[in-house]
Amino acid sequence: MSTDRHPSARARRLGSMLRRLRTTAGYDQESAAEAVDCSVAKISRIESGAVKARVGDVRILLDLYGEQDPERRRWLEKLARDSRKRGWWLDYETNAMTQIGDFISMEADATFIRSWQLALIPGLLQTADYTRALMRANPAALPNEIAEEGVKVRQERRRAVEESGIRFAAVIWEPAITSLMTDPRVHYDQLLHLRRIAEHPSTTIQVLPLTEWAAARVAPPFTAFSFGHDHAPEVVSTDTFSNTAMIEDPSEVANYAHAFDSLRSSALPPRDTMDFIEKTAHQINKEAS
Repeated sequence: MSTDRHPSARARRLGSMLRRLRTTAGYDQESAAEAVDCSVAKISRIESGAVKARVGDVRILLDLYGEQDPERRRWLEKLARDSRKRGWWLDYETNAMTQIGDFISMEADATFIRSWQLALIPGLLQTADYTRALMRANPAALPNEIAEEGVKVRQERRRAVEESGIRFAAVIWEPAITSLMTDPRVHYDQLLHLRRIAEHPSTTIQVLPLTEWAAARVAPPFTAFSFGHDHAPEVVSTDTFSNTAMIEDPSEVANYAHAFDSLRSSALPPRDTMDFIEKTAHQINKEAS
């Protein structure tokens, strides 16, 4: 019996893409059902992510819709196979951290992740102590055991992305780097970690100077995920006060992609960014001594 309590993010993503391909090709759900030899209700459930599509059915539908891109076909077939896999994050299903399961699933499947942050270091770049400091500063502080699981989940996410070789690009506004933390040592170690991780060939970090006031307001903080070989963003995630919103509408996603390109153009080049971070870390260490 499946351990899933709700449709997986992969199943929903596959269904959304199949629905988009179907409508673009001009077919209705009745035609798709006839091709697969199933009910219209099943096609509807596949497209909503409520039912996990079989790889064979996905191939039939892609043939019907005229999808010939081999990379996209392989990716969609992989989504169908992997939608039955249990994610490592489900080991933490006893606390609220499982609410971000869809987000972690996006990270696990992505080929390129873009992150824009105004006030915080992006989660995938945080040290464990930095994450702890954030949780302790939250007015709605969690019990210690739950907060510590949250730290473990974030570090596991970081490890999984680093080991996978996923391309990661972050633009961080200057205050997130320079605003003094309660514990200077945590702040210093976090900046050193940024310096180290930026040396990884798949990671790019840029700081947006404080003076780039207008550029910093092109978009709220967000994370954009790409899944194909062309690295075009396909899903954008933004945080609200109580949850995480996923944006998949192509026109909206395109606006966020344009915003990120604008932010990168206005930010310091990667080498200048590393010099800035190193100078800031040195100053913090000097003042803490």
